Amino acid sequence: MRIGELAQATGTKAETIRYYEREGILPAADRIDSNYRDYSDDHLATLTFVRRARELGFSMAQVRELLALSDHDDKLCQDVDQLVQRQMVEVERKIADLSALRDELGQMLRSCQADKIGECRIVESLARPLPLRDA
Repeated sequence: MRIGELAQATGTKAETIRYYEREGILPAADRIDSNYRDYSDDHLATLTFVRRARELGFSMAQVRELLALSDHDDKLCQDVDQLVQRQMVEVERKIADLSALRDELGQMLRSCQADKIGECRIVESLARPLPLRDA
């Protein structure tokens, strides 16, 4: 299949597919006589795998690791499990951060009862310096 067909089948932009090829994430496609790339069902499967992993928040480094692990059907699954466990921890951290953000925004809304911007507690709170964090 040509790149446009692969792109449509996976919901991936053609430029992203070319990038994945350049980076070695997706094996280089064979070229047909007219010099078009000719993608196989294996390319489709790999790209589907990559897209799904990215949708689940895995970094490109983690995707590479998952792809490498997926090439060894006879190995134990514990390495994949550990990678997914680390991703779960990261997702939980992001959820906590987003919950704190939601709470702060809600507090800002509740604190503002002004009719005019000059009396707005939200604008006032945004202008306050942020507390210093440990680096």
